[in-house]
Amino acid sequence: MSAPDNRPPTMSRRHAAGAGSARGLLFTVLGEFVLPAGGSAWTASFIDLFGRLGIEEKATRQALMRTAADGWLVNRRQGRRACWQLTPSARRLLTEGTQRIYGFAAMQPDWDGRWLIVLARGPETDRAARHLLRSRLTWAGLGSPAPGVWVSTHVERADEVESVLAAAAMISDVQVFVGEYHGGAPAGAMVGQAWDLEAVEERYQQFLDAFAEDPARDPLVAVVELVHAWRRFPWIDPELPPELLPARWSGGTAARLFARRHEAWTTAAARAWRELDAQGGSGTG
Repeated sequence: MSAPDNRPPTMSRRHAAGAGSARGLLFTVLGEFVLPAGGSAWTASFIDLFGRLGIEEKATRQALMRTAADGWLVNRRQGRRACWQLTPSARRLLTEGTQRIYGFAAMQPDWDGRWLIVLARGPETDRAARHLLRSRLTWAGLGSPAPGVWVSTHVERADEVESVLAAAAMISDVQVFVGEYHGGAPAGAMVGQAWDLEAVEERYQQFLDAFAEDPARDPLVAVVELVHAWRRFPWIDPELPPELLPARWSGGTAARLFARRHEAWTTAAARAWRELDAQGGSGTG
């Protein structure tokens, strides 16, 4: 049996956003199937499902081992069989992540006009610290219209931002404000500097094209591909109010499509996963 060491678990923003790799797919599967099913699954189950997704067995095993090395999984062997169990940190991460993914609507329905403003600039000589600061604030949904300035229309995320910065040991180097826009250049100009909404709109169009039809296919593959594609949006879309969005914005349409497809497919997929994992427990790996 192997267990994570005492270092806090780590995850790159690329994997958190569902990067198109075996490890990115693994976090999708962990959150969608393993967490609701009790928090553990057999190696053979991952290998079977990932094979259906076009991932080779070697890459699947490497993803599991690297994820365990980072503190998110514990490997427990029962004879020739290996079972992977979520750590408490992984359970918290995946619970928070699924709540955000399923609650994401691609626009902010009620906005009182206030902005969350963070003044934060990492040490010029410490590139790693600046990268960590940038990653943490982007992960929290903020955009940067100018060096050292980060903004969001979600003032309710102030506590989240402070927690993120405290965890990164950076809270003493930043200032957090909540304020209103009073004049000068239009707020829309700042939005355009903080986020590339055209690129996000292109991603929404790709999502709509990919899941426009409801073909009869493997429910496990269908749900993994659906959730894996959708989970990126909470990390790249700031979920702005309608008055700050461009005239052409497909986010709301995409969010409704995701909700319909997930509701229609998830029951069969969850049942298929339970059956697959039951079979995985009788094999080797």
